[in-house]
Amino acid sequence: MNRKELLLLLMVLFFMKVVMGQQYRGAYYTHVYPNVLREVGYSQTEIDAKISLVYHQLFEGSNKVYFEVGDSMAYVSDLKNHDARSEGLSYGMMIAVQLGKKNVFDRIWRWSKKYLQHQSGPRKGYFAWSINPKTMKQNSPGTASDGELYFITDLLFASNKWGNTTGIDYYKEARFILDNMWKKDGTKDGIFNIINIEHKQICFTPEGRNYNYTDPSYQLPAFYEVWALYANDGHQQFYKDCADTARAFLHRACAAPTGLNTDLTYFSGQAFGTTWLKPAFRYDSWRVPMNIAMDYNWFGVDDIWQRNYAGRIQSFLSLKAFIHL
Repeated sequence: MNRKELLLLLMVLFFMKVVMGQQYRGAYYTHVYPNVLREVGYSQTEIDAKISLVYHQLFEGSNKVYFEVGDSMAYVSDLKNHDARSEGLSYGMMIAVQLGKKNVFDRIWRWSKKYLQHQSGPRKGYFAWSINPKTMKQNSPGTASDGELYFITDLLFASNKWGNTTGIDYYKEARFILDNMWKKDGTKDGIFNIINIEHKQICFTPEGRNYNYTDPSYQLPAFYEVWALYANDGHQQFYKDCADTARAFLHRACAAPTGLNTDLTYFSGQAFGTTWLKPAFRYDSWRVPMNIAMDYNWFGVDDIWQRNYAGRIQSFLSLKAFIHL
């Protein structure tokens, strides 16, 4: 995360902090989504220009990460590692659906489905987490659970936004992932549901021992709320429970006075490490405050704790940011 990104994150957390003491209802209920940049004084013209500039840099500029393939497909690349990953592809689709870029969304989905999604076998419905976009060889057939979490939510959003009769049946595609997810219980090649059923928490990867711990940045209670509302697959209450469990987990994982969390944890929130990777706030950890802020803005169910968290981590990051300015 660079300095500008850190300062933007601090502004998001500032919005959460300044309403401390006020009762907050999530935007899903009020239909009024907070404009954080307006809250700190930017004009709508400046905001629109900034969003357009960032989109151009990522999807169209000389240093873009989005690359079109033929007439109907495209991928998002991890330029540093020279591959395309399910997390980057699904994040790209989330950007596209939020900004109304249907052509971009459809292109990324078609490419992801064709080259990454397993259509048969124990992994059916899941995605290979990494592929070489030049050779089209999967670097690993395995699954990183946050990719599926995002793909499903992306598709449900697209279904609501564009319907299912404009070339892609988004709802059907979301259900294909979900329905196959529920068929996996570890009995076939050790492949599980991306959600640990006992703990009602997303696992690091749905296979082998990785099913028994998690990545705090994968804990997205707001997404489970969306699934409970729109998936209509008979698991609505389970998804609601997962949203509540994710929030309770974040209380434990982010309990430090700094608000920081380790990159990997057990479902208890206790730090998880290996002989080659010691527990620390690194890598995916940066996503956690943004995920919490999103849940606060969308649903506001856990607003009292989330405001306290915003104050703790903002105080810590503000000190670190301004020391290095």
